[in-house]
Amino acid sequence: MLNKLDDFPVHQTPEPLAHPVTSDRNVYDRYWFNGYAKDGSYYFAFAMGVYPYRGVLDCAFSVVFKDGRQHCFFGSRRAPDERTELTVGPFRLMVEEPMRRTRIVLEDNTSGLSCDLTFSTRTAAIKEARQTLHAGIRPIMDATRFDQFGHWSGTARTPDGEITVSEATCYGTKDRSWGFRRVGEPETGGAPAMPQGFFFLWAPLFWDDHVSHAIFFDGPKGEPLVREGLTAPLYASEAAVPGTEDGRDIRMATARHRVRYHKGTRLAQSAELDLVPVDGPIRTIALDPILKFQMKGIGYGHPEWSHGTWKGELAVGGESFDPKQLNPLAPENLHTQQVVRASDGTRNGMGVLEQICIGPYAPAGFKEFLDGAKE
Repeated sequence: MLNKLDDFPVHQTPEPLAHPVTSDRNVYDRYWFNGYAKDGSYYFAFAMGVYPYRGVLDCAFSVVFKDGRQHCFFGSRRAPDERTELTVGPFRLMVEEPMRRTRIVLEDNTSGLSCDLTFSTRTAAIKEARQTLHAGIRPIMDATRFDQFGHWSGTARTPDGEITVSEATCYGTKDRSWGFRRVGEPETGGAPAMPQGFFFLWAPLFWDDHVSHAIFFDGPKGEPLVREGLTAPLYASEAAVPGTEDGRDIRMATARHRVRYHKGTRLAQSAELDLVPVDGPIRTIALDPILKFQMKGIGYGHPEWSHGTWKGELAVGGESFDPKQLNPLAPENLHTQQVVRASDGTRNGMGVLEQICIGPYAPAGFKEFLDGAKE
């Protein structure tokens, strides 16, 4: 099966680009973006993913206001044969200039959410280390991801009012990933699957003249499965960003984390990150959360609109909820991002802390599958 991308000299195998190299049914290719006000008054996020073997293309947009409600739009369709067709009902994503500028439009729909927003990068593309995880003998995740930090402009309309977004007031992070990981309806047949725990932290941060990033996957004893820390230049404008990668990112020897949780939950009350360089002093960054976003609002773990789930030829939907009224230990509510203030003792920054912890996790004292912090 051919599509427009096959007319470019970009092939990695003898197959057309529409044919994944892996046979894993959970192969995916995903866009993800967040945006948040520099004063911490709102946060929004987008997701769009294609799942070739599942035959699904889905998307989502969600907005939360500080001390207010979170509003969500969801869309899903049969995946088109043409990979450049990034449209689901009223939602469309347009890569106006690769690795520089992306525009996302959501037309009026029954969810009450709509937008016309443009992301403009202020960093070169930053490739995270390849992430490969196993459950017993079986690989359950093998993915590549690159990140870019930038600003947003445009307008978003919500049931609680309109947001005018400008590059001077709104940070954002772009995340592009592809490979395979568990999505959609679970497999059936064979021996029953044993429950699997999961610990993940992800912390992209803006500083005056650079960005920092830290990525963690841990095992149940706190053993490091993935540990990565880095810094990279922050450019003054989109035009100043040199090409795709600039070669100026600095990779740490390792990174460490310490999280303090709200009592009775698995939600971070505060956190510290250590960026440990190959040589030189360790940089310790303190994170203070100021606004929470539920990742189920863009499909992560959502009971009905989870990624890669078949919803029919075309389906759209939406919901609104008060994050303060949710059960914090319900499985679908464990995955969060929080807007955070950051400080390393000499500089102040801002960013997000993404987290999910399911199952026993010794460093936090979690002994059951869904128990909360004791103090």
